[in-house]
Amino acid sequence: MSTASWPAARPSPPALAIDRDASLRDYNSFGLPATARTLVHITSDADVRRLLAHPEHGRAPKLVLGGGSNLILSRDPQAVVLRVEVRGRRLVAERPDAWIVEAGAGERWHDVVAWTLDQGWPGLENLALIPGTVGAAPVQNIGAYGLELKDRFESLDAVDLVTGRSVTLDARACAFGYRDSVFKHDAADGGLAGKSLITRVRLRLPRPWAPVLGYLDLERKMSESGQTAPDARTIFDWVCAIRRAKLPDPAQIGNVGSFFKNPIVSAEQCRDIIGRDPEIVHYPMPDGSVKLAAGWLIDACGWKGKSVGRAGVYERQALVLVNRGGASGAEVVTLARAIQESVYGRFGIRLEPEPVIV
Repeated sequence: MSTASWPAARPSPPALAIDRDASLRDYNSFGLPATARTLVHITSDADVRRLLAHPEHGRAPKLVLGGGSNLILSRDPQAVVLRVEVRGRRLVAERPDAWIVEAGAGERWHDVVAWTLDQGWPGLENLALIPGTVGAAPVQNIGAYGLELKDRFESLDAVDLVTGRSVTLDARACAFGYRDSVFKHDAADGGLAGKSLITRVRLRLPRPWAPVLGYLDLERKMSESGQTAPDARTIFDWVCAIRRAKLPDPAQIGNVGSFFKNPIVSAEQCRDIIGRDPEIVHYPMPDGSVKLAAGWLIDACGWKGKSVGRAGVYERQALVLVNRGGASGAEVVTLARAIQESVYGRFGIRLEPEPVIV
């Protein structure tokens, strides 16, 4: 007598993790109150595809949320909120000219910077302590102390939020600019804003390593310490100390770091402003243009320490707006617009916010 044997049943794919009426206060670094009707936790490319196949949420508008460090929530978002929680770090390749490292988009950026140094792979130290996640870094083309993400970028993986296809983009496809990328522009302008979700980012850390020191604050640290050839760990420590002295910890005081981009003007415009305000802080650029310090412009207009409702300008750095406790998104937006009008009225320059305002 024979017995039939049946193939083992395939395990069902894990269900999407979906929260209803979810508070977003803890998911944005400004600590602003907002509620998502639907919040989906994304831990893999497959989660995105499962979401797109969902009968209720698949075709709904979507808002991608990483660490919330580049986001101002002025109201409750109507879109389905996708919280990116893709983890993982690894060395992809060790080449004669570079280490190629990869990190999941949900990893904290600063943790990845510290991890690469711990592994003996320098190159990201100037970008230490920037808040937010790895996935947000290329969207914003984050930068600090003489270095931008594009200077260390290799490629990224993303999932198309319409088709569910996974794609790999290089630096050219990302169209990096000053605090800008293809992910900040609408489809009408050839951009991918709201069209793609980044899942992994690969970084190229050059060999041999060379320090990036052409920045005033770092030059001061060199002068104070007497170290003319600091190693990567020393630069990392200096950058952390500089940022902590200037910028509030989002865990203590809600903020998104620098709120406005440093404006770029022509050399002629800069000379005109210097003629009226000789002390203006400015940085000549390789292409002949000049970058102005937005914080100096805001401070010169008397905004440092001022508030609108419970949103204020940080006392130590006018470029940073803060939540003094219980601020609403509307108060932050009102304060930002008042600063923009003030700076334009005095200098004829329109400041552009860094964070996305929803």
